[in-house]
Amino acid sequence: MTNAVDTAPAITVLSAAEQEELIRTHMPLVGHLVRDMLTRIPNHIHRDDLTSAGLHALVTAARGWDPDRGIPFHRFASTRIRGAILDELRSLDWATRSVRSKARATDTTRSQLTTTLGRTPSADELAQALGTTTNDLQRTDTDVQRATVLSLQGFTTSSADDLVTEKTPGPEDMLLRREQIGYLHHAIDSLPERLQVVITEYFLNERPMADIADDLGVTESRISQLRAEALSLLKDGMNTHLNPDLAPVPENPEGITARRRANYYANIASNTSMNSRLAMTNAHGHTTYGRVGRMPATAA
Repeated sequence: MTNAVDTAPAITVLSAAEQEELIRTHMPLVGHLVRDMLTRIPNHIHRDDLTSAGLHALVTAARGWDPDRGIPFHRFASTRIRGAILDELRSLDWATRSVRSKARATDTTRSQLTTTLGRTPSADELAQALGTTTNDLQRTDTDVQRATVLSLQGFTTSSADDLVTEKTPGPEDMLLRREQIGYLHHAIDSLPERLQVVITEYFLNERPMADIADDLGVTESRISQLRAEALSLLKDGMNTHLNPDLAPVPENPEGITARRRANYYANIASNTSMNSRLAMTNAHGHTTYGRVGRMPATAA
């Protein structure tokens, strides 16, 4: 009886020096994929967490890549880096239903009080309306900030072909993406000064909330309130111009809050043009604006 001969092709393993060169050359790929992911998730995530997962995946990819299989390394590595980033996001999504329920109740009550008072409510006012204490309110906010409240649906690929083929947006999709990025920058520039500082320092310059609070002479809790107010304005301002059907309809158009918001929306329109929006990015959709960093996800 003839013994079966193993005909499986041999795997080409790169030398340590070749692997190191691949890793060093493709480190910017990790940064690009992390930035791309951060622009598409609804809540902020610390860049360092995703970058660390991505770099680990890059090292693993360099060790496991077989150049004889005909798959370019950047495509091979991109698949594994994206997978590692998604795994990291899943591991961070630990918020319980209770935390999420409290977060929704807090946001709803804050919006109602803002409409009633014509300003952002204080922590004491918000806690009283919710029937809780400011300490409990702060704990809930901390839990929410640590949680990744997002749906991973739409981030995962659906077939093996998707895993080995890196799709790029067509000209029309790229133009729309560049328009959105440009609108977002102009919407930030149109925010009231203090809100603009909070958004710019926290999301774009990635500064800790405590440092921003020290600069402005307020508490971290107040910075959190200002950030929530700014993100609400950005979201509604973007929808007003890009998705009018999703734009909010004020209950009292003549109220102070409604008029302030209307002025903000008008300021965005007056500060932007097709040329100025497209000037924020290059032909590949990469930001060329001076303030490069982690963009807040605002589109509904």
